[in-house]
Amino acid sequence: MTENFQSPPVSDPHEQIAAETFRKSRGIWRALAFIALAIIVIVGVGRFALPNGAKGDYVARLVVDGTIATDPGRLAAINALAKDDAVKAVIIAINSPGGTTAGGEELYEALGHLRAEKPTVAVIKELGASAAYMTAIGTDRIFARRLSIVGSIGVLYQHVNAGKLLDTIGVDLDKVASGPLKAEPDINEPLAGAPRASIAALVDDSFQWFVDIVAERRGLSRPQTLALADGRILTGRVALTDGLIDEIGGELEARAWLEREHDVAADTDIHTVWPQPEQGFDLLGTLLGGQARAMLGLPQGPITLDGLVSLWQVGSAS
Repeated sequence: MTENFQSPPVSDPHEQIAAETFRKSRGIWRALAFIALAIIVIVGVGRFALPNGAKGDYVARLVVDGTIATDPGRLAAINALAKDDAVKAVIIAINSPGGTTAGGEELYEALGHLRAEKPTVAVIKELGASAAYMTAIGTDRIFARRLSIVGSIGVLYQHVNAGKLLDTIGVDLDKVASGPLKAEPDINEPLAGAPRASIAALVDDSFQWFVDIVAERRGLSRPQTLALADGRILTGRVALTDGLIDEIGGELEARAWLEREHDVAADTDIHTVWPQPEQGFDLLGTLLGGQARAMLGLPQGPITLDGLVSLWQVGSAS
């Protein structure tokens, strides 16, 4: 004889509400667990289903997008391309206002080593200025649209003097330093005297190097380069006339040049090698990480640049 046991009816209204809330929350957690499990399965399958690299000969596309800074992962990817026999050419797709001088230098030097092994071509999309233009000249040939923004050859150091604001709110800064230029300039003082001279020397040293490599790579005299190195930006059409780029066009024209000059067939597969597409648990970590940052109210915007930059900014202070 089988007996059906059922929970005794709940007579207390408060207990009824608590039981209903428990059932609903348990259902929500079950749904969330199912979704999480589904994501893990999907990205796990994708990790093994997607190829880890290109098969056969291919043209590599390295994307330089947004603010430039040093990046060991990107540097390793460039060095790997130089050693990969399957890579027949490399397209550097640029859409960037520039970034740190060190980041631009890193890309310029790395692309110099790469072009000794592979044909390289830069394609400037909307913007290739400052450290991004420094990147472009590290390749064998530069393409840009007629109305792309190119140039902004120069170096920038910005200082904010918040002395009046700090005086207004009653904040007084003091410090003990090992030397007169340590931790200078202070944010509560104008950029003047020895600190200004020190920063100016720093900017000028970086600027002179920038001018030198532009003159060398673009086949311009130093006076010609200096005339273009006042920080101005140019359209691609004017940049072509002034010798800062080689041709008007985009990736299609760049591939035609590779076929014409380096016998790289136009139908050769092209694969983006940087930034590398996230797969499997890397992608899951990014997704969950982004959600976690949002829940904690942490910023997810662009990186903040400190120090010396080669960056074109609309409306920036000198």
